[in-house]
Amino acid sequence: PRRLVPTTAGPITPVAPGGHRLTMSTTHTPEAPTDITPDLVARLRAGDDRAGELLIERYKASMMRFCRGYLPTDEEAEDAVQDVFCKVLDADAVPDRFRPWLYKLARNQCLNAVRSLRRRGERAPLPGDTRLHRTQTGHLTRMVNVELQERIERLLTELPAHYAETLRLRYTEGLSRGEIAEVLGTSESTVKTNLFEGLQRLRAHTSLLVYRT
Repeated sequence: PRRLVPTTAGPITPVAPGGHRLTMSTTHTPEAPTDITPDLVARLRAGDDRAGELLIERYKASMMRFCRGYLPTDEEAEDAVQDVFCKVLDADAVPDRFRPWLYKLARNQCLNAVRSLRRRGERAPLPGDTRLHRTQTGHLTRMVNVELQERIERLLTELPAHYAETLRLRYTEGLSRGEIAEVLGTSESTVKTNLFEGLQRLRAHTSLLVYRT
């Protein structure tokens, strides 16, 4: 099949330990893609093929990271990303709120791929499984030391899926609470509750976490 995007993501920047309180910054998003996205969406609607290419370039790393959190191999995640971007380019209508629409497309694509793997009897993660890959960046990965990552990965995968997905969308992908509600098809108040309760569960495992003041 036609390949649209590369799949290499950047390295992790570890954080040194210190302090006594877990905080997760929300002042910076991993890719801050909202500045030129509206203009690119408008150009894509007008039939500008270059705008579609620029949107793919802008979101390719975050989409690969996001899909890899659901699927067991890089190849399967890459296939999902290709399918998502093909749907974007073929869409009859591209919404103004492009980012949550894109993540919702990607989530649905991944969940369908997981179901397909299970029907074939192949191993696949549960919907909502969350992984922190060493080759990826984001708020959630930067809050831990490299030597703690495997234990943090296990901790996150043990969380109920609705907590894991919500935390990942907020702190790894940098979506707002309203955007997360659109992606998951729930209310913003439910997202707020899941973020609070999910973080409370992480804070209960203080021996595994790196703290920041």
